[in-house]
Amino acid sequence: MPLPSCQLKPALPQVFRRLWAVMGKLQSKLRHSTYKYSRPDGHIEEGVQTKASLEYSPAHVDSVSVVATLSSDLCVSGGKDKTAVAYNWKTGHVVKRFRGHEREITKIACIPKSKQFFSASRDKSVLMWDLQGSSQPRQELSGHAMVVTGLAVSPDSSQLCTGSRDNSLLLWDVGTGRCVRRASVSRNLVTHLCWVPREPYVLQSSEDKTIRLWDSRGLQVAHVFPTKQHIQTHCEVSMDGHMCISCSSGFGGEGCEATLWDLRQTRDRVCEYKGHFQTVASCVFLPKSMALMPVIATSAHDSTVKIWNQDTGACLFTLSLDGSGPLTSLAVGDITSLLCASFYRGVHVLRVDCSRELELQEVAAF
Repeated sequence: MPLPSCQLKPALPQVFRRLWAVMGKLQSKLRHSTYKYSRPDGHIEEGVQTKASLEYSPAHVDSVSVVATLSSDLCVSGGKDKTAVAYNWKTGHVVKRFRGHEREITKIACIPKSKQFFSASRDKSVLMWDLQGSSQPRQELSGHAMVVTGLAVSPDSSQLCTGSRDNSLLLWDVGTGRCVRRASVSRNLVTHLCWVPREPYVLQSSEDKTIRLWDSRGLQVAHVFPTKQHIQTHCEVSMDGHMCISCSSGFGGEGCEATLWDLRQTRDRVCEYKGHFQTVASCVFLPKSMALMPVIATSAHDSTVKIWNQDTGACLFTLSLDGSGPLTSLAVGDITSLLCASFYRGVHVLRVDCSRELELQEVAAF
């Protein structure tokens, strides 16, 4: 699906990033963030808050497509400049750049408890990188006929599952780089993959408006959730493996929701989160330490990040990242921080503050 605002000023990211690079390494700027708080009774309160945030030299020279957490202070991002960047988001320093893809990087998956990660690209390839090794890829996995749009590493780090717009899923042995299984479903244009913790199952979202649960032992579909009304753009599984969320494309408030599903025996739809006005591109479960209640976060093409009460569906806070364009990816940074990739302004560092009422603040961008 094309991004609505991409075509307005295609050179805008490069122009701004060159300007920022000239202006210096680090600046402190005022950010005006609007929010809407939706109470359970349906009443909406609005306000404006002004916060100072740090502007680091941009890690990329073009739009950022994806950001993933490598450790409590390191992240990896990738985008249209065909470069994966390992970045210390707490200090604002680039740790390493990885160049090997011929087209835009679409997905990144980090190997747990290591300095290694995989990147997928529109050039149909998947590359494995090591932060502590050389700048050359350790492995190149080629097997898809179209852009790779899904990456998921197994909990024991022994397998990698990849998905593509070619309707197929491939299962790889991480140690040997060999494809061990292949499966295909008609019209199953993969948009995202994630592995269920402590289970042999892989969750997958698709452009055919469905969420599928795959059994990796035979790479067969174990369950298909009820079809939604719009393309499912992303999916995520809770840390306990009991729940998952998916999010939908849309425009003008039609669609544009996230949906909570039960992964256990009933596998029912539990709750929906409605309030975005454009495609919801990413969704994450937030750590229990961030709030007094179970919460999730979503980011969308309407330039907003929303935090929701997982149980009631109430929107607890909305942060508007004005001027950032479509927000493309979310990742949990640490126990109080989120990382958010954007089309025009790189990666944003967001802080969750629960000292009084739950708030979300932008504290830095790079």
